[in-house]
Amino acid sequence: MSDILRDIGVIARALDSIANIEFKELALTRGQYLYLVRIDENPGIIPDRLADLVKVDRTTASRAINKLVKQDFIEKNPDPDNRKIKRLFPTDKGKEAADYIRRENRHSNGVALEGLTQEEKKNLSVLLEKVKNNIEADWKAVKQGETREY
Repeated sequence: MSDILRDIGVIARALDSIANIEFKELALTRGQYLYLVRIDENPGIIPDRLADLVKVDRTTASRAINKLVKQDFIEKNPDPDNRKIKRLFPTDKGKEAADYIRRENRHSNGVALEGLTQEEKKNLSVLLEKVKNNIEADWKAVKQGETREY
């Protein structure tokens, strides 16, 4: 049996490389497109929740958020009840870019799943969801300072 996580990594890096090239005209690189789409899908999200959603630390998320603000893809607005909390919203430019990114994602999904039956696609989706949930549990534990046993 092949090393499944290695295969998943190869797929992820290939798609990331394609996206970095194709989104260059939008001036979006290094995964910024992922943050933008998640903000567009969740208008008003707070940075900590966004970091959890994309599975990165707060500092990494903060850098990406600040770049997106500077490029006018998103804006930070104070929460009406707690002005210390900043909520993230896509700008019109950000919404337009997010639509473009979603079109690319649909295309990449189509290419990746070409030749699979509907049942195979469903099974793959179910299995990947299980794998994601397994990894997420370890991610949360390590993030909170726990050490995994090898």
